Amino acid sequence: TSDPYVKFKIGRKEVFRSKIIHKNLNPVWEEKACILIDHLREPLYIKVFDYDFGLQDDFMGSAFLDLTQLDLNRPTDVTLTLKDPHYPDHDLGIILLSVILTPKEGESRDVTMLMRKSWKRSSKFQTQSLRLSDQHRKSHLWRGIVSITLIEGRDLKAMDSNGLSDPYVKFRLGHQKYKSKIMPKTLNPQWREQFDFHLYEERGGIIDITAWDKDAGKRDDFIGRCQVDLSSLSREQTHKLELQLEEGEGHLVLLVTLTASATVSISDLSVNSLEDQKEREEILKRYSPLRIFHNLKDVGFLQVKVIRAEGLMAADVTGKSDPFCVVELNNDRLLTHTVYKNLNPEWNKVFTFNIKDIHSILEVTVYDEDRDRSADFLGKVAIPLLSIQNGEQKAYVLKNKQLTGPTKGVIYLEIDVIFNAVKASLRTLIPKEQKYIEEENRLSKQLLLRNFIRTKRCVMVLVNAAYYVNSCFDWDSPPRSLAAFVLFLFVVWNFELYMIPLVLLLLLTWNYFLIISGKDNRQRDTVVEDMLEDEEEEDDKDDKDNEKKGFINKIYAIQEVCVSVQNILDEVASFGERIKNTFNWTVPFLSWLAIVALCVFTIILYFVPLRYIVLVWGINKFTKKLRSPYAIDNNELLDFLSRVPSDVQVVQYQELKPDPSHSPYKRKKNNLG
Repeated sequence: TSDPYVKFKIGRKEVFRSKIIHKNLNPVWEEKACILIDHLREPLYIKVFDYDFGLQDDFMGSAFLDLTQLDLNRPTDVTLTLKDPHYPDHDLGIILLSVILTPKEGESRDVTMLMRKSWKRSSKFQTQSLRLSDQHRKSHLWRGIVSITLIEGRDLKAMDSNGLSDPYVKFRLGHQKYKSKIMPKTLNPQWREQFDFHLYEERGGIIDITAWDKDAGKRDDFIGRCQVDLSSLSREQTHKLELQLEEGEGHLVLLVTLTASATVSISDLSVNSLEDQKEREEILKRYSPLRIFHNLKDVGFLQVKVIRAEGLMAADVTGKSDPFCVVELNNDRLLTHTVYKNLNPEWNKVFTFNIKDIHSILEVTVYDEDRDRSADFLGKVAIPLLSIQNGEQKAYVLKNKQLTGPTKGVIYLEIDVIFNAVKASLRTLIPKEQKYIEEENRLSKQLLLRNFIRTKRCVMVLVNAAYYVNSCFDWDSPPRSLAAFVLFLFVVWNFELYMIPLVLLLLLTWNYFLIISGKDNRQRDTVVEDMLEDEEEEDDKDDKDNEKKGFINKIYAIQEVCVSVQNILDEVASFGERIKNTFNWTVPFLSWLAIVALCVFTIILYFVPLRYIVLVWGINKFTKKLRSPYAIDNNELLDFLSRVPSDVQVVQYQELKPDPSHSPYKRKKNNLG
């Protein structure tokens, strides 16, 4: 299906835009548009788009209406064939108009059109645009959250020769998409996955759900589809739904909850929530320590002022660009207006977001608008919320797509973060929010090599430790072996379980004192930086060679295995690096949280006998499904480590030093001179 709308232009000027008809390939608008025409020599240009909220609207065809062929004061039914100028052989359907051409009399208008549309959509070779009109931008304010828990599938259709399937599920609500994990070789999968969609319409919306069978080396097989009409569900209540799959076999079991929420918003710089004293006090009160258990998902408040950019890259042949800015926080995505023909645009916009995870990354990307093509990338910055200094206007050097090095230009931002530290700590121990739209993993020789080197370095730490211990047994250094022997006897004789978290606590404390005393043992990972730069060069080369060398894309099975190995190496290396970065105080908030947790564990293990702890743990594990049959299993330790950045992410989130000439204070001084 599509969400079509129509633009009418005379020359380059847009004179009318229709409403959006959701989920329809044969939409009926029945809208009247009155258009003032100066002369009949210039035709009416009609373009049809598929509205894809916040993403790239798909071009679905265009046509011209020759106004000189119309008779005055006579209704004319016109049938126009939609074409793509670049691919004239593709059938994109037709559009039906009822047109009346009347002479201008006083304030009367001269063209009235009634539109009816029917076409076959061609998914190939569609040009795209990231531009959104002011009319569409209003719908960026979301009014609630749809929380979905995918529980299980029952009696799904067998798609493989072994009588089983490898099922996964895709969800779509408007532009928001989610894909579940793949459950291998089963017809009764147990997913237990939870995710949130944002609700943009007061009356709700329809969630499209499709089930698929993963098929390595071939196209995935379709199992079935179903829908959830949110307008039929009551709010602030959890609904258990057992949905029959249409065009297939089996059921899906879901839990769906609709909750109201404060909105994300965009406004001009003159409208500033935090500068209004009353509103600021209200926000501070909302996240005060006294409201710890009130709405645990509402962790904090983020305000981003996008002021201006300077020295951007020229994307057009004229030596200029048409820049606009996209501000993203997890799945919240807002856009500024476009400043045309300018390399030093001023947006002066304020964006506000609700924070659900204080470890989220704020991403600000600058694009060049291109009317009927994909927007060109100009630069990007990624800013961890915990590194933000409130109320400070800063110049951020724009980086490339991989966030590994600078590109041309700087962007001036002023950011404020207000959050409840206790809520933020509790949210650290539950799974991270998954982004709806993420780039698919690609096969890269350089990325595979980088992940192998990272994994090797982590493994070598353990190997070197084993060699060191073994050298003590071999008495290679008698003083060291004697000291190790005495330490071994002392520790074994006096060992208690509480000493394990105590040792980790002492290690964290030791590193902390090294840092504050100026003896920082953290070293900048130049190896990772060099590998990232090489990877970026390879990406550029791959982009140019992809059309010529498509052989590897044909070997789907081998490619999938290589991508899996590449991802496993990345996960292993990232796991080791995250443990190291926890003890290295890379993110102080998380290191302090680890200290608090280790102190609690040390005290519990010291005062409570081990059998009681194991007893409580076992009772909790055995009764968990009885107490909460649809609870999602998670590991608090892994969820905590997922918030700690790996060495690659540390490099990506590093701020680059701006050119001193771009300082706002320097600029003022130069202006005064």
